[in-house]
Amino acid sequence: MRQQAPPRPAPVPAGPDRSRAPSPAAPGPAPRQRRRSILALGVVLVGVGALAGAWAFTSFSHRADVLAAARDIPAGTRITAADLAPVPVSAGSGIKVIPARQESQAVGEIAAVSLRAGTLLVPADLTATAVPGPGQQLVPVALKASQLPASGLAPGDQVLVVATPGAAGQAASGSGQAALAQDVPAAVYQVSAPDTSGDVVVDLLVAAGRGPAVAQQDSTGQIALIITATGGTG
Repeated sequence: MRQQAPPRPAPVPAGPDRSRAPSPAAPGPAPRQRRRSILALGVVLVGVGALAGAWAFTSFSHRADVLAAARDIPAGTRITAADLAPVPVSAGSGIKVIPARQESQAVGEIAAVSLRAGTLLVPADLTATAVPGPGQQLVPVALKASQLPASGLAPGDQVLVVATPGAAGQAASGSGQAALAQDVPAAVYQVSAPDTSGDVVVDLLVAAGRGPAVAQQDSTGQIALIITATGGTG
């Protein structure tokens, strides 16, 4: 008796090739994570704005009124209220200015140096003593650009006034005017602005009785100033 073969399994119907199917897209950031990032950024921006506002408020609130020259004030001028004007500046700037509330103390003082309009006043700009003071004489000396130090001269510089030799080493120019018998100590009080040739006029404070000799030597053109110290006030 012949045995029957077992039935063959039904063929599986052909379907799409799963190996070529596109892979699913990667999931994006969760909405909650995005909200946290936006919130953190907002907090940072608010903090920066608060700091900027605090800095601006502090800078504005620390401004104070100080005294400035309301117009050009020549050296030796007695200060009046019309010469002064309050100007706001930031506190802590490091400049030793005069507070506007001390205007009454500044009025009546004497300008120790020439002041241009708008210049902030410092205590060294004012003096209670007229120039020249007791025992002093003020002598103007004309100097050519070649007679000036490269660093220039400034009020308060201490100098020696010396006679320079003339032609062929002569002590005087032969004009009949005597040269200085010895060097004269002096203090620079003011220096004019250079003219078109670079020449300046220097106001010197010398001891009383020495002014005529310095002026006489200056008239010869054979004069020089030797700086012995810089700064300070004359």
